Amino acid sequence: MDKRGRGVIETIDLDVFASCIIIVAIFFSAIISSVTGMAGGVLMFSVMGLFMPLRPLVAVHGVVQIFNNAARCWLLRIEVCWAMCRPFCLGAVVGMTAATLFLVHYLSETLLLSLLLLLISYSVFKPKSMPQIKISHRHFFWLGIVTGIMAILIGVVDPLLGAFLLRDDLRKEQIVATKSLMQLFVHLGKVPAFIFLGFSFLEHWQLLLVFSLSAVVGTRIGVYILARIDPRVFFITMKAALLLAGFRVFYQLIVG
Repeated sequence: MDKRGRGVIETIDLDVFASCIIIVAIFFSAIISSVTGMAGGVLMFSVMGLFMPLRPLVAVHGVVQIFNNAARCWLLRIEVCWAMCRPFCLGAVVGMTAATLFLVHYLSETLLLSLLLLLISYSVFKPKSMPQIKISHRHFFWLGIVTGIMAILIGVVDPLLGAFLLRDDLRKEQIVATKSLMQLFVHLGKVPAFIFLGFSFLEHWQLLLVFSLSAVVGTRIGVYILARIDPRVFFITMKAALLLAGFRVFYQLIVG
C-alpha cells in the first residue's frame, strides 16, 4: 500500500516471446471483434492473462481496447446509435466513479460474474417465444452504471454489452459501431481510475504503443470483412461468440 492507502499495482515484465504472442492475439482479437461484435476482448484478455498479473492486465487491456474501439468507431461512425450511447456514457461515469472510490472494496467478483453468466445464458439459449433483451434508450443509463462498475472490478465488459445489443432491430454495422463507442468510453474511464489505483502508463508506453498498433491494423481488416458478410451469418457468429464468452465467465467462476 502507498502512503494514501491505495494499492500499488504490479509492474509488467514480458520477454520477447510473451510480447509476440500477445501482439498476435491482439491482432486476431481485433478482427474477431470487428466481424462478430463480440469475443475479441475476451480472447485478448485471456491471452494477456497468461503473462500478466490481474491488475496491470486490466489496465493494459483497457488502453489497447481504447485504440481498438476508437478505430472501429471512426470506420463505422455513421452507424453509431447515439440515442443509446448518450445515456449509457453518463451512467458509465457514475459506475466507474463509484467502483473506484469505494465499491472496489465491497462488491464480490463472484456475484458480478454470476449475474453476467445469467444474462449471457438467457441471450444465447432463450426460446424464440421469449423476448430479446430490448431495453429502451433511456434505460441504457442503468446499463452504463453496471458496465462502469464491472469495467473496474473485473475488466471485461464485452459479454455484458453483447447481451443487450444482440437484438434484431439493429443492423450488424449498428451493433458493432454502437458497442464499440460504449466500450471506448468505458475504457477511457479506466485510465484515470487505474492512475488513481497506482498503475504507471508512462512507464509502459512503448509496450502499449506496439499493442495498440496491432489492434488498429486488425480492426481495419475486420471492418472490411464485416461489410461483406451476410447479416444472418453475423447474428449467428455473434451468438456463438457470446456463448464462448459465457464459457470463459463460467471458467472464471469455477477456478476463482
